[in-house]
Amino acid sequence: MSKFAHKYKDMKKTALFIDRDGTLIVEPPITEQVNSLDEMEFLPGVLRNLHFIKEKLPHELVIVTNQDGLGTPDNPTEVFEQVQNKMLQIFKSEGVEFDAIFVDPTRKEENKPTRKPGTAMLTSYMTGEYDMEHCYVIGDRLTDVELAKNLGCKGIYIKDKTTGEKEVTDKGLQDSCALVAENWDEISAFLFAGERIGTIQRTTKETDIYVSINLDGNGKTDVNTGLGFFDHMLDQIGKHSGCDLTVKVKGDLNVDEHHTIEDTAIALGEAIYKALGSKRGIERYGYSLPMDDCIVSVALDFGGRPWLVWDAKFTREYVGDMPTEMFLHFFKSLSDAAKMNLYIKAEGDNEHHKIEGIFKALARSIKMAVKRDIYKYELPSTKGML
Repeated sequence: MSKFAHKYKDMKKTALFIDRDGTLIVEPPITEQVNSLDEMEFLPGVLRNLHFIKEKLPHELVIVTNQDGLGTPDNPTEVFEQVQNKMLQIFKSEGVEFDAIFVDPTRKEENKPTRKPGTAMLTSYMTGEYDMEHCYVIGDRLTDVELAKNLGCKGIYIKDKTTGEKEVTDKGLQDSCALVAENWDEISAFLFAGERIGTIQRTTKETDIYVSINLDGNGKTDVNTGLGFFDHMLDQIGKHSGCDLTVKVKGDLNVDEHHTIEDTAIALGEAIYKALGSKRGIERYGYSLPMDDCIVSVALDFGGRPWLVWDAKFTREYVGDMPTEMFLHFFKSLSDAAKMNLYIKAEGDNEHHKIEGIFKALARSIKMAVKRDIYKYELPSTKGML
């Protein structure tokens, strides 16, 4: 238990159910099991991050592993124990001791309830003593996410680098997967600082808007505003910032484009502000970007105060179905709602390139500014607040 457990004394218990092979130690791509000490290799960052988690968070650490045919000639018990004991010894030397270890020795084809994703080994955690909503299963296989679903908690899925990356495509598993991680640094950041997701539903007599942004996403976008060029620009924000972005708009386009564009900017800015949370550990500032004949500068500061400097002129009234006069209005509304300083300057001859360059540069600025270092989890301000 964490030495900071007193901070959580009134809370139910929580646990991290951690797979072994492919999650704590590297899983060999062919045999899928470590057969000697020479083969044992820790995942990058796992020792440092589990020590950090153990020190800072209240979660119990529980190993839950399937060991196919353990005790048979193909998987001798003495070899498993040699590797297991050495692994635990090294973890202990780094200040990490596991609260419980569960090993299922059955073969995959036996399909026993003790084998993940079955929960029979973990019934003691399902009695109400543990807050399963705030427990996590961490593993490199989709069966680990399925185990999380069966336990009533959330999964943290590590992309499998040895057998090829697998996507979480099943809708039921997606709902149970809180994070798809590349490494243990991302897992620690998520567990320590939480999700950075902002969701806004904004409904007026003129527009009905839903916006959701995940600052720690993978650049996936789902955008439909009714304005094709506007959709294309918002896609740039998600794609080039690395944020997952959903924007759904029903606006009074029978009147004109103004309300749709302005209200989307407000909702997007509010979603970004909400997702940033306390802002601890973020870089705070960002800037960027050339695009063909154009040079674009976008500098921003998530400092809590809105301000826009706009230096961009357009000679065309429309680009696609979007009036160019609305771009200034969009970024003013965005900076106000996100409570950020925003400086935009664009030079060039091609209006499409200038506008797209602005949105891409904004995206890269966001990517830089929201980058977070949980090991330096300080507020980036001498004021003590943002």
